[in-house]
Amino acid sequence: MFKKETYIARRQTLKSKIESGIILILGNEESSMNYKDNGYHFRQDSSFSYYFGLNVAGLTGIIDVESGEEFIFGNDFTIDDIIWMGVLPTIKELSESVGVLKTGHIALLNTFIKNAVKFSRKIHYLPPYRPEHHLKIFNWLGIHPLEAEKNASLELRLAVISQRNYKTAEEMVEISKGVNISVDMHVKAMQMVRPGMMEAEIAGAVEGIALANDGHVAFPVIATINGQTLHNHHHSNIIKSGDLFLLDAGAETPMYYAGDLSSTFPVDKKFTSQQKDIYQLCLNAHNHAISLLKPGKPFKEIHLETCKVIASGMKDLGLMKGNIDEAVAAGVHALFFPCGLGHMMGLDIHDMEGLGEEYVGYDGELKSTQFGLKSLRLGRKLEPGFVLTIEPGIYFIPELMDKWRSENKFMDFLNYDEINKFRKFSGCRNEENFLITENGAQLIGKPKPKSIEDVENTRNS
Repeated sequence: MFKKETYIARRQTLKSKIESGIILILGNEESSMNYKDNGYHFRQDSSFSYYFGLNVAGLTGIIDVESGEEFIFGNDFTIDDIIWMGVLPTIKELSESVGVLKTGHIALLNTFIKNAVKFSRKIHYLPPYRPEHHLKIFNWLGIHPLEAEKNASLELRLAVISQRNYKTAEEMVEISKGVNISVDMHVKAMQMVRPGMMEAEIAGAVEGIALANDGHVAFPVIATINGQTLHNHHHSNIIKSGDLFLLDAGAETPMYYAGDLSSTFPVDKKFTSQQKDIYQLCLNAHNHAISLLKPGKPFKEIHLETCKVIASGMKDLGLMKGNIDEAVAAGVHALFFPCGLGHMMGLDIHDMEGLGEEYVGYDGELKSTQFGLKSLRLGRKLEPGFVLTIEPGIYFIPELMDKWRSENKFMDFLNYDEINKFRKFSGCRNEENFLITENGAQLIGKPKPKSIEDVENTRNS
């Protein structure tokens, strides 16, 4: 945890942003895999962690805006719990450690909320994303689970976003820890990959590094020779000579701050000529995007400028033709880059995505519906304190290539016969994490190998 003054100050700021009512922040419960006592790794709700800092299941935080009172409700552990888990602090002791002086059992929370409902007090809650959250809201407020997200407080969402979007110096220390561990995960994968291995061996090794640093992976590891599938969590393929290997993996610290990195490297000791061409083009786009990062610059513009680098490079390779500005405006490049350049990052690896991408990443502006551009999670003007990823990619997706060709789509811009020569290429991307500063941007953590020379040297180390 941070010092208790940090959480006190965060809650005080939140109170100042909400006009009236009661703020209800639900912590997470334990979640069972296949029977009650065999649970998944516990992960606290990010907003509960941000305001209350306690990594304990079964807690709920209450902030009364009018009275200023703050509560944490939860049940103390019994002797049966202690037998299995050891001596644990009481709810009162835990709460005092983060500056909350009023506590109560869950039964008292039920009474507290029902009294608030009885007197028609406004109750603010964030969009629920777990089944138990929906059931609690139904039990306390009478809101059907299918209606719970729609009835979440927009005022509270915007208030939380306005705090969590801006990372403090103490948060950056934690994020840097997560990134540094993540770099070690990627270097390990580059060093160990060999023909004949299973993808699962790489996935297991990098996840082990996160665990060995008293953390966990921040999201399911992507470790694949099929990099054209953007979120490929399948790890059963045998790695072969001539393959490219794509790793997207990040470590999460015990305080839930994380890194999110991607690397692409040859299974052999060196890139092939074709692999070099595409990898270098992707890296050129990556570095160009970094050069554009600064406060006041709309991230959507950076994305589109990066798309032009990819499209221009594809034209140089003979895969595209025609006017590049017109091609990017029409979305032709999305055949190769059908996703977004990056996203906000913090306590959630896609930071606060559950609070509404249109608010977190677009500041209330409408998102594009164009294929490719609609997948850009961040479009708003950048501000100091934002933490984000840069991750352009180039992907050759045979099914998409065949679909567009069968539809005679963008024939004035695409050379399908040349494109078809890359149908077995798979895909590649690099990804790094940046803090927007007053004057530009700063790479978070230590650098990972990304130039062709550095990647090949790491492969041969």
